[in-house]
Amino acid sequence: MLQYKAGYKFVEGGVHAQVLDFPAAISCGADLEEARRMLGLALVDVAETLVGRGEAFPKPDPGVSDAEMDVEEPIFFALP
Repeated sequence: MLQYKAGYKFVEGGVHAQVLDFPAAISCGADLEEARRMLGLALVDVAETLVGRGEAFPKPDPGVSDAEMDVEEPIFFALP
C-alpha cells in the first residue's frame, strides 16, 4: 500500500482536492466528504492510465505540503 498526501482547499461553491505528491490526481466536491471520494476515484484513474502506458507511479513524499491547502491528510493507494 502506498501513502500519498491529499490536500483540500475550501473555495466558493465547494472544495478543491489534489494529491500533492501524485501530479494530475485532482478533483473537487461540494463538501469535504464528496471531495475525498472524488479524489480517490481520480487517483485510481490516473494510476490506471500510468499502468496502461507502462509508466511508474510517483514516489510518495511524506514531506510534501502546500500552504494554500486548508486540510492535508494521508490518502492510501493499494495495488491489486
